[in-house]
Amino acid sequence: MYISRRRLLKTAYFSSISLTVPNIIRAQMKLGSATISTLSDGTITLPGNLTFDEMPKNQLEPILQEFNLSNNELVRECNVTIFESGSQKVLFDAGAGAGFLEGSGQLIDSLEAVNLSPDDITDVVFSHAHPDHIWGILDDFEDLTFQNANYYIGRKEWEFWSDPETIKNVPEDRITTAVGAKRRLEAIDGSINLFEKNDEIIPGIKGILTPGHTPGHMSFEVGNNSEKVLIIGDALNNHHVAFRKPSWISGLDQNPQLAAQTRLELLEKITSERITVIGFHLPNGGIGKVGEHSGGYNFINL
Repeated sequence: MYISRRRLLKTAYFSSISLTVPNIIRAQMKLGSATISTLSDGTITLPGNLTFDEMPKNQLEPILQEFNLSNNELVRECNVTIFESGSQKVLFDAGAGAGFLEGSGQLIDSLEAVNLSPDDITDVVFSHAHPDHIWGILDDFEDLTFQNANYYIGRKEWEFWSDPETIKNVPEDRITTAVGAKRRLEAIDGSINLFEKNDEIIPGIKGILTPGHTPGHMSFEVGNNSEKVLIIGDALNNHHVAFRKPSWISGLDQNPQLAAQTRLELLEKITSERITVIGFHLPNGGIGKVGEHSGGYNFINL
């Protein structure tokens, strides 16, 4: 079993204390002979105004009440998807690791609880390079967490975060995100595979460009036309306003107008093709279907 230096220190320090075990497998489904599960990386809590500030308050309030949400802060699940087929074990995103927000960074505990080691992971595929999706590739000591993995990211996303000009041009509140992304992408520079939209990056896994949340955000079709799922990362990054009012502007998106257009197109595709979706921040593990609802849409857990 993989034991990081962080875990050795943690075990020594807390050896006499009963540690809390995270809610490990959030959701699971079969896809042919393969298994797709979502594992918990914990939760993140963000100020509500990051999402809601640009939205019409009189129309927003009924949605907040319907979903029992606070306007002040939002607590969001972080669901890392793992695709297992024989010896192949593919992670979609790597979680936040130890250096991001309190409550996140539980992926290694979740893997260990289902008898998997980071060394068992054969591939890590990134939807985008925000902290809760990519910072987990480095541990507390700057070692690679997934030593045996191949890494994959869309070329446009790689080029944006690797460009030294990005750090100079992003808003001040995104500088830490940009610095952290660049540092982690540099750490896997020798083992990264870049891909374009609609490329089959691994047999049975195709990248779908879903930009706006970040410039090169990717979703992934897994399976075939008769049986497939769509892993959407943060293209639909909540189960309330993103579905009820996908055209509304969200402050969490780097290009809010493009992100809104992407949501509308993505929801049309999902509903018309009746695709099962998996979302990083969707509730109860994030696996579900999408239905139409009063001029918008509704996420329904499987």
